[in-house]
Amino acid sequence: MMYSLFTLGGVAGVFAMILYFVAKRFHVEEDPRVAEVEAMLPGINCGACGFPGCTGLAEALVAAAEKKDISALYCPPGGADTMGAVAEYFGLAAPTSAPTVAVLRCNGSYANSPRKAEYDGPSSCAVAHKLGTSGSACTYSCLSEGDCVTACNFEAMYMDPATGLPVVIDENCTSCGACVKACPRDLFEIRLLGKGKKPRRVWIACRNRDRGAVARKNCSVACIACGKCVRTCDTIVKAISMKDNLAYIDPDICIACGKCVPECPTGAILATFPVKAKQEDSGEPVSTGS
Repeated sequence: MMYSLFTLGGVAGVFAMILYFVAKRFHVEEDPRVAEVEAMLPGINCGACGFPGCTGLAEALVAAAEKKDISALYCPPGGADTMGAVAEYFGLAAPTSAPTVAVLRCNGSYANSPRKAEYDGPSSCAVAHKLGTSGSACTYSCLSEGDCVTACNFEAMYMDPATGLPVVIDENCTSCGACVKACPRDLFEIRLLGKGKKPRRVWIACRNRDRGAVARKNCSVACIACGKCVRTCDTIVKAISMKDNLAYIDPDICIACGKCVPECPTGAILATFPVKAKQEDSGEPVSTGS
């Protein structure tokens, strides 16, 4: 019995010594500035900066500061205030980034895309999507179970019971991208907040890639790939492209003139500002989204 105890104790002692020397051999001194910079960051580890978490961004900022330039790094949730504090800490110029916001690319509300079946499973978009079941006939539309709202850590989103769609509160959104990752149907996109002093934004509120007739049958406001918006924009800035039966507006090119909005026969294009209808129409403003 005693022999076994001494043997096990000796083995444990040997391994302890090995671990000690390995730890000493491979020990890496961490720059204390990393912890100090990390403390300035939001600490939500969302990955919106392109790094796995705040520690990764802090390490990158310290490394970049050694080269006297942190302009290529940015923390979307922290925004200008956080990056200004980090820049001041290093005594460098603060990096800037155009304000962005999460945008829902779907307008398949209960009214626009009536539910044809009742989903009776777990309240989870991810589960409903994997099961291939949803109330709407459109297989690209919002599943209305609120995974995006649950994923948002900034109270920047809520589910509208009247439409069955999530609503983004622009003022609270930090563009962390949590909703983008949470949505199994890829309905969210981080886009520029808008152009001008009062941000103007225009986007295609549809992800349906079915052919026109099928898309319109399942949702009254679906993009039918008619190409009218593309032809209109081609005479201005060429910000709209067509792929897989779906139009897309490039936010970096779009000047938010709104000329494409009244051209869409289904109302699939939304804007954050009122847009006048074409002259041959009633002259009433076209319905826009927020």
